[in-house]
Amino acid sequence: MKERLLNMCNAASLLFYTAILTILLTFYLFYYPRINFVQENIQTNIFTRPHTNGGRSCNLFKGQWIPDTRDSLYTNFSCTTIPYRRNCFFHGRKDRDFLHWRWKPEQCELPRFSPKTFLSIVQGKTMAFIGDSLARNQMESLLCLLSTEETPKEVYKDAVERFWTWEFPKHNFTLMALWSQFLVTATETMFNGSATGGFGLQLDKVDQKWSEKLPFIDYAIFSDFQWFFRQNYLYEGSKLIGCVYCQTPNVTNLGISFAIKRAFQAAFKQINECKNCKNIFTILRTFSPSHFEKGAWNTGGGCNRTRPVKIEDVIGRDSNLEFRKIQVEEIEMAREKGEYRGNRFEILDITEIMGMRPDGHPGLYGGNDDWKKGYSDCIHWCLPGPIDVWNELLLEMIKR
Repeated sequence: MKERLLNMCNAASLLFYTAILTILLTFYLFYYPRINFVQENIQTNIFTRPHTNGGRSCNLFKGQWIPDTRDSLYTNFSCTTIPYRRNCFFHGRKDRDFLHWRWKPEQCELPRFSPKTFLSIVQGKTMAFIGDSLARNQMESLLCLLSTEETPKEVYKDAVERFWTWEFPKHNFTLMALWSQFLVTATETMFNGSATGGFGLQLDKVDQKWSEKLPFIDYAIFSDFQWFFRQNYLYEGSKLIGCVYCQTPNVTNLGISFAIKRAFQAAFKQINECKNCKNIFTILRTFSPSHFEKGAWNTGGGCNRTRPVKIEDVIGRDSNLEFRKIQVEEIEMAREKGEYRGNRFEILDITEIMGMRPDGHPGLYGGNDDWKKGYSDCIHWCLPGPIDVWNELLLEMIKR
């Protein structure tokens, strides 16, 4: 009898543990994949690269500006490196509503800029913003954002602040602005000993002032646009092949698009053919629209809006997209040629995003030189301001 009871207890124990194991195994099979799937979706919805396939992709550059109650990460008091001409509040701008909007992509969230994350990614690296004053404008924004984590050290600046180098010693990170209004070699044309404001562009020869720095650069952010809207003469070698906005007899007006295309083509070719360079992460920041209304910069045009506009209300949207298309085509071609060399090419596509922000420019609050008094700056961007989103997008790109 005792032996029989013992066998029954053993059988009951076996059934009990078998049931427990069955329940645990069932939980694992049914719930573990589901938990994993949820985690995966959270990650891909926070950020995925703009050019992906499948239903879980998110184009960061398609969306809208929505109200945001949060303050900027920095102010014109906390950031001591804001240039005089971008310090709109210092020069009397009163409205602050333009600071309380954030960019919302259609299918995901754009995380707020994290200076700690940015500096951890670029530790031991060098990043250069190459182009005109708007390239420097983005660098100035990034400098303010990063200074909330570490105070930068200025190591070089030329007399007119066109070439500027900063270091973040704790992270061994170098940040540079390299001035080049056309990316290719340019010489200002003269008439009777006076500068005309136009240039002769050597379309097959890049500007050495930035190209000589390439071997030391890990991240290169290119942007150029505004200077092409001048009377420029275009050369290949020593041969004049055409012009932009000229009426010179026997010289073909090739147009702005041609000049922009060839300039970016030459720049990206230089990167792919650079023998002493590292594997450079090259980013094209598409052009930033200006917002002059009721005239041009020198005929009374201004930018007095205080809030964003809808995409359908963007002035000059079609021509904006045409110039953007040219830039994008060139970097796509460079990407194909650069892949096997280990170079990476990406697009920071801000053209439509910023087309909706006519409220973010200095306007009359830019501290212009005496000869410019009364003229509005509807090209550059206030600091702080909507330009800070460029660096939020930049961070998401370099995270990958």
